[in-house]
Amino acid sequence: MGKTSKDKRDIYYRQAKEEGWRARSAFKLLHVDEAYGILNGVQRAVDLCAAPGSWSQVLSRKLYDPCQTDDEKAAVKIIAVDLQAMAPIRGIIQLQGDITKQSTAEAIIGHFGGDEKAQLVVCDGAPDVTGVHEMDEYMQHQLLVAALSIATCVLETGGTFVAKIFKGNATWLLSSQMKIFFKKFDIYKPPSSRPSSIEAFVVCSDFCLPDGYIPQVINPARDDIRLLAQKTGSDVNRRLVPFIACGDLGGLSDPDEGKSSASKETKSDVQYVYDAVMSDASYPLEFKEILKEVYDEQLQVS
Repeated sequence: MGKTSKDKRDIYYRQAKEEGWRARSAFKLLHVDEAYGILNGVQRAVDLCAAPGSWSQVLSRKLYDPCQTDDEKAAVKIIAVDLQAMAPIRGIIQLQGDITKQSTAEAIIGHFGGDEKAQLVVCDGAPDVTGVHEMDEYMQHQLLVAALSIATCVLETGGTFVAKIFKGNATWLLSSQMKIFFKKFDIYKPPSSRPSSIEAFVVCSDFCLPDGYIPQVINPARDDIRLLAQKTGSDVNRRLVPFIACGDLGGLSDPDEGKSSASKETKSDVQYVYDAVMSDASYPLEFKEILKEVYDEQLQVS
């Protein structure tokens, strides 16, 4: 009762009903666009975790509806990705898929056709909130990492990535990781986001893959990310990927505590990655400082 009454008093809730938006969250993307102009000149966009479709509605109204001719409309390609289906939206191609699977990234690129990729990737996805702040923050960060990893596969050079983040202790670590892939980075809390909410949005632009990096679709909650990095055969992936999943310290466990020989190799690989990152001048200083704190703390525990 309390939540319903509060929602009905919310100006954006009422405005969303009046203007035909599927959720008040539509205004969050509109406010991001007002602040950063992320939709300017965009013809190819991807909406991850799209259901119920309010952000896809924004993309439809801003990118597809203004088109005057059939050729202009054909040039606009907007793909909405979610595990569940949603009601149709003008100019939106719906793709039921898991954003943590390579097949989904390939399907997205296939819809664009040719050598084209997305100019913009957005994600307003969030896990089911438990009320335990640390758990909610951790799960949101894992979702953000999954969205970032698929974005590295489907974004063109110079592209933009916008996604929800729950601000917390690991925010700066995630920020440093995203700065590796984007030349411009900011965290923005739109006025339509409730002041009491810990949510904000990362706004990353001017996408550029590091030389030698091979894009991978990662599920940090499921995959052995160090093994995935090794399979690429790229030293750059070995240095970047293992530390992209915030909180994953499995490779630092004590190999003498009944672990297999594979665990010993994992620890050696983590040491290699740690040394490489700390000696690389291209990594942001704050990333190195946080990494060193985590690494030293884990060594003390071991």
